[in-house]
Amino acid sequence: MKLVSAFLTYIFSLLGLFAYSQQEIAPAAHSTTPAAAPVPGVLTGIITDAQTGESLPGASIYVHDLKKGTISNDKGIYRITNLNAGKYLVEITYRGYSTIIETVTVNGETQKDFAMKEAVVENEEVTVTGVSSATRIRQSPQPVEVLKREQLFNVSATNAIDALAKTVPGVNGLSTGPAISKPFIRGLGYNRVVTINDGIRQEGQQWGDEHGIEIDDYSIQRVEVLKGPASLMYGSDALAGVINIITQRPVAEGHITANVLGEYQSNNALRGFYGDAAGTKNGFSWNVYGSYKGAEDYKNKYDGRVFNSKFYNKNFGGMLGYTGTWGYSHLLVSNFDQHIGMIEGDRDSATGSFIKALPGGDESIATHEDFKSITPEIPYQHIRHFKVASDNNFVIGKSNLDVTIGYQQNQRQEFGNADEVNTPDAWFNLKTINYALRWHLPATQNWKTTIGLTGMSQSNTNEAEEVIIPDYSLFDLGGFVFTQYHKNKLSLNGGIRFDSRHVNGKPMDVDNQLKFTGFTRNFSNVSGSAGLSYATSDLVTLKFNVARGFRAPNLAELASNGAHEGTNRYEVGANDLKSETSLQVDGGFELNSQHVSLETSLFYNHLSNFIFYEKVQGSAGTDSILTDPNSGNELNVYRFDQNNANLYGAELALDIHPHPLDWLHFRNAFSYTRAQFVNEVDGTKDIPFIPAARLFTDLAVTILPKGKTLRNLHMNLESDYTFKQNHPFTGFNTETGTPDYWLINAGIGGDFVSNGKTLFSLRFTAYNLGDVAYQNHLSRLKYTAVNNVTGRMGVFNMGRNFGIKLNVPLDFIWN
Repeated sequence: MKLVSAFLTYIFSLLGLFAYSQQEIAPAAHSTTPAAAPVPGVLTGIITDAQTGESLPGASIYVHDLKKGTISNDKGIYRITNLNAGKYLVEITYRGYSTIIETVTVNGETQKDFAMKEAVVENEEVTVTGVSSATRIRQSPQPVEVLKREQLFNVSATNAIDALAKTVPGVNGLSTGPAISKPFIRGLGYNRVVTINDGIRQEGQQWGDEHGIEIDDYSIQRVEVLKGPASLMYGSDALAGVINIITQRPVAEGHITANVLGEYQSNNALRGFYGDAAGTKNGFSWNVYGSYKGAEDYKNKYDGRVFNSKFYNKNFGGMLGYTGTWGYSHLLVSNFDQHIGMIEGDRDSATGSFIKALPGGDESIATHEDFKSITPEIPYQHIRHFKVASDNNFVIGKSNLDVTIGYQQNQRQEFGNADEVNTPDAWFNLKTINYALRWHLPATQNWKTTIGLTGMSQSNTNEAEEVIIPDYSLFDLGGFVFTQYHKNKLSLNGGIRFDSRHVNGKPMDVDNQLKFTGFTRNFSNVSGSAGLSYATSDLVTLKFNVARGFRAPNLAELASNGAHEGTNRYEVGANDLKSETSLQVDGGFELNSQHVSLETSLFYNHLSNFIFYEKVQGSAGTDSILTDPNSGNELNVYRFDQNNANLYGAELALDIHPHPLDWLHFRNAFSYTRAQFVNEVDGTKDIPFIPAARLFTDLAVTILPKGKTLRNLHMNLESDYTFKQNHPFTGFNTETGTPDYWLINAGIGGDFVSNGKTLFSLRFTAYNLGDVAYQNHLSRLKYTAVNNVTGRMGVFNMGRNFGIKLNVPLDFIWN
């Protein structure tokens, strides 16, 4: 208790230091004493096999805080230059061996050798999400999952979020077909999950049901998923957690690398191509990539081909950077360009066949040629997301200053008129400037502390006739202090933050009538967290965390007034909504032994002022209905309201790897979330869009770790069972229950090598081998029109699907 008390006292004393920093810093500004120039240091050593003593060429040595690394040479020797004196968290990885993560003190020429053990299970990772500097996951009190590029390569999916949902317990996707999937963490999504891409918060109208994350999944190098409130580091919207996607980072000094990737999936003839090239020499780094992906309409045994589920996208990006003893500076650019068909599910009443819209208001039955095209039909979306960011780290004496600034433009065009296929009905033009300054104070023996400011400036304009939200501007600013303590087996971290957000909704006339009344709202809130991680032994780690998060209402919730296409709703906002706040408690433990690895996490989350939409009642007590002037359809009117709510649940991951059968793994992952309103809403307490419980089992065999031609042969058989969801939000006929379903998947793949170098990696997958017709509870296609011939409501998910991936890596020494 004395240590915890000292920990909290330290946090608040730092707040006092921050508040009076101007008084302390001002006199120092007049000092004429020159600052000592940083002295370049070198970290060098040899990487060996712990059992045989043989050197390990090609091992990766990486310093996350500096975004800098190298690769051991043919004698296992590595060398990282231009390091200032100090402590660095170093990560050493080598395929087939357990990762080593160690804090190394560098002072001048420093030699540090590492002996690696062959891996039984990967139980050591580094995270940079939700913390101020690179941290061992075992020392982070909040649950964090890490997926690397090679793990994503083994997963067959049509977008990045679906890949995460298949892999990470507690993560789900709210989907509108194969190309659109919104991340949900522990039952919460939309603006309650923050997606970070290369250090910049992704902003792309994430309030919309049919809006994805707009990130090229082929370019992803690494994903970190933090489950639970993270407003302390990220401000408003990180109420449910954070998905941190890293696509571009410098390669090893003195190397030029390249990758060529190709993919094909049988169900919808998905074909994807990706290529990248990167190099680093004398501190200068560069990277370029480009990709193309296209898919026809997918199929299942109930619906046949699902009309207009097709899509295609073309993306590119790049990076320029330099790293020296003063720090580093990186300039990153990316452009995401996607065309997506919107599935309406309308069918011919006599045959049950899908129909498509024709000019002049006519319709026809979709043909074989319509299904086989990758060019979307009406209605469809065209999304462009351009981003440029500057990521910098400056050494200031014994401290460091991170400065990040980014600009992004998200243009979303929606086309729905068959008579004018190239004229958008709706066009959102969203421009965002993100900024962050983080001052890492000089580290002591046990403490590391950061003071920071983060925020964004944003504006949205409507460029077409149909308008659902008004033009608006937003300014956001938050300040925080975060500290970490580590000694022996105990790690503590926590901090406090204050945010202020100013929103200005602009008055707008549509067809010479006032549709949006101007308004101004200000939101401010305090966030914080405190947690601990304690290693009771080398095998067991206990974790506990308490966090308070918040989310300011988005513009759709505050001011929408229009038909939300694809949802059959006419939405009306409420200017008087309050911020959502959450108080979440997390607890769990990790066990890593020679035979078993076990991770458990329990959580309870109380949400105040949870925002949801409800039907508007007319004066006669019946549903209020409006006719959409653009489509002529009758739509129910919904408005946004608030209610307190409680969420609780658990995630469990068990990996049985009986020694000496280290090539055999029996992995099991279970996730469960339950959520209820405090007060009933239209006769129910159940909250909408809560995923069903899921049990995922994987029996995997990995052999030939040192094969001369075929290496790391991996074969697996998966059982993916989703329980029935019998707690739907039945208020206003919003949701129905969803039956359970059981999918069987399989895969095989490996690396083909010559003279110890990988020539290419090949992976075959089979998804839904039983061709089961199912509907995921978070699939919005479940609520499309009833097929009058079969009596089934909505569209079903993808049926049996075979996939193949090929990756060709290239690596050259840059002399």
